[in-house]
Amino acid sequence: MAKQPMLKFVSVERTMPEKRAAGQRNADFNEIYAEFAAAKAAEQASRCSQCGVPYCQTHCPLHNNIPDWLRLTAEGRLREAYELSQATNTFPEICGRICPQDRLCEGNCVIEQSGHGTVTIGSVEKYITDTAWDNGWVEAFEPARERIESVGIIGAGPGGLAAADALRRAGVQVTVYDRHDRAGGLLTYGIPGFKLEKDIVLRRVGQLVQSGVEFQLNCNVGTDVSFEEIRNKHNALLIATGVYQSRDLRAPGSGAKGIVRALDYLIASNRHSFGDAVPEIESGELSAKGKRVIVVGGGDTAMDCVRTAIRQGAKSVKCLYRRDRENMPGSQREVANAEEEGVVFQWLSAPKGFAGDPVNTVKVQQMRLGAPDASGRQSPEEIEGAITDEPADLVIKALGFEPENLPELWDQDDLEVTHWGTVKAEFTTGRTSMPGVFAVGDIVRGASLVVWAIRDGRDCAGAVLDYLNAAQSVAAE
Repeated sequence: MAKQPMLKFVSVERTMPEKRAAGQRNADFNEIYAEFAAAKAAEQASRCSQCGVPYCQTHCPLHNNIPDWLRLTAEGRLREAYELSQATNTFPEICGRICPQDRLCEGNCVIEQSGHGTVTIGSVEKYITDTAWDNGWVEAFEPARERIESVGIIGAGPGGLAAADALRRAGVQVTVYDRHDRAGGLLTYGIPGFKLEKDIVLRRVGQLVQSGVEFQLNCNVGTDVSFEEIRNKHNALLIATGVYQSRDLRAPGSGAKGIVRALDYLIASNRHSFGDAVPEIESGELSAKGKRVIVVGGGDTAMDCVRTAIRQGAKSVKCLYRRDRENMPGSQREVANAEEEGVVFQWLSAPKGFAGDPVNTVKVQQMRLGAPDASGRQSPEEIEGAITDEPADLVIKALGFEPENLPELWDQDDLEVTHWGTVKAEFTTGRTSMPGVFAVGDIVRGASLVVWAIRDGRDCAGAVLDYLNAAQSVAAE
């Protein structure tokens, strides 16, 4: 009788891949986790309980077949594990690195609920896909047949790329338009290398190029080319621009020099890591070197900023968040990594104002949690008179993102948007009010997770194919 390869969560403890020491990793932008070795990946995968109702799969936006590819990994059948993972996830090696597994699959693992510690799903997902790349199992693809229809995609972020992959596999001619000089969107320019090294993103882009996807980069729609021109060129159009407009601080002195937007700061840092000339880094405007840095916000972008500032050689880095640790939206794993690296968190704190131009002081208001708001979260309230001065040479605003005014930017009054400014699109299909125009990802959802953008892109690709097929049927009649 064959030995049971699974259900070892009682005898095998949960372990993560080895993490580089904080003092070592603070000096560079390389990823902080080492790779699992084959034996360790199999061992950790074998902890899966193979439960009848896999909550890990249910709570994954892509509904990845997690128990099945964990079993295949435990049995050493890595190529099959990769193929099963790739079947539901366009970019498993990216999700394995940056998904907040503690809030999704791992956070809902049955054995985690029973007190045995979750299966390290994300690390195994990363391992099997990296192994697939190393062994040449990930290749450019050729559609079974070519179609004459073309689809334009505005935005080369995860949603647009996921849709491009699915449409090209179906034989559609795909052109992706993006404002940046490299594809990937926030995967390339928003997320720091210590969480997602850029060759990981660019090799997927390379796979799409080799498979026939065309990229028009340095192409700002509304300036370099009109929306109408792109729409007229293609049989269908997909909007996947993401949300790039930063929410602002409204406090006295918030317009001073030295108070910058998180996205500007992260893009500059990532460009510098690519070796690009970045005048704002060289001048010190978007560099934390030698400075007392304060980051305002508690989401994943704020965590990216504080950890980037540490690596740029900041004198000190503090993060202000108006709620407590338990109520912050960012990953708890990222908070722990930041604390190890020297970041100080000031919970229940918010900026009340700023002094100096360039800024030299943040007036910090102490908060407390009051009654729950409409979402059920306790609302932060100011504690009267509890204001302190915190010295700062660089303040980074990481308060979230809002959509740009696309109807105005693109001169398209017929493009319907919600009162939040997001594009109004049909749930699951991404259909907008404009015939043949679809929308996916953050520009529909508002700022969200990469994994949701991938899900939207894949779902929308199916709807686009239905639209193209219906148009083909009408033309044939």
